Amino acid sequence: MEYIEVSIEITPFQDEFAEIVTAEISDLGFESYLTEEPYLKAYIPRDQFNEPHLKTVLSLIPQTGFTVRYSLSLIPERNWNALWESSFEPVVIDGKCTVKASFHKGLPRTKYTIVIDPKMAFGTGHHQTTTLIIRSMLAHEKDIRGIQVLDMGCGTGILSILAAKMKAAVPVHAIDIDPVAVRSARENALRNRTGDRIRTLCGDASLIQAGKYDLILANINRNIILEDLSTYTRGLRPGGRLICSGFYEEDCAMIEAEAQRQGLEPESSDSLERWATLTFCKRSL
Repeated sequence: MEYIEVSIEITPFQDEFAEIVTAEISDLGFESYLTEEPYLKAYIPRDQFNEPHLKTVLSLIPQTGFTVRYSLSLIPERNWNALWESSFEPVVIDGKCTVKASFHKGLPRTKYTIVIDPKMAFGTGHHQTTTLIIRSMLAHEKDIRGIQVLDMGCGTGILSILAAKMKAAVPVHAIDIDPVAVRSARENALRNRTGDRIRTLCGDASLIQAGKYDLILANINRNIILEDLSTYTRGLRPGGRLICSGFYEEDCAMIEAEAQRQGLEPESSDSLERWATLTFCKRSL
């Protein structure tokens, strides 16, 4: 299958602006995204691409503080797998968790190993925010066993799979608004022999059940986290935790302020190359 690569130039470039554009075009059928400053690159099967729809969506994006323009190129089928395999290196976090592809052999063993085949999907564990949340999960490893976990914005399902491997209560819930991500998470759960321990759902935060979860993982972005903090709080049981990332260190103060308004107490924080993660605990009744 041939793919169209849409290179969207964002001026001035910021990761936050790239996230806004990604969210706006997510319903157009794109299967993968790659950020290479100043471009957001989006990939879609050639026979599913509709350029007039793309033009319309881009023209309607509220471009406060930035502008966009795009170009197209064809990615021949024969180059795709080789491109991903050459660029996908295994990731080892704190010596305890390895994220790798099935073609990676001879790696040192760690306590948790998660196999993610790149293909035409997104979320291979390389982003700093994924590393940060995995670090936080490893720090709370003993607490995760037997509790109800939600992975909000699950992507390829890395965090859900890790929670299942940590013996969280069955089922771990994994929610994403993108149907391609949901299919990818299901496939990866099966690949990691956790398919019977993870329930994947397609939708937004409105699917979160009130008072259901002991731990919510939200690796999304600043604006969505701020918008949905009240929903996350309702979804937590008293004493439950929220571990969130997808934002910069300079965003922490506003997220902490909103979290406290919603009844969440700051518990810990971490950062990596300007990206940050925050852990909150819901006040007991």
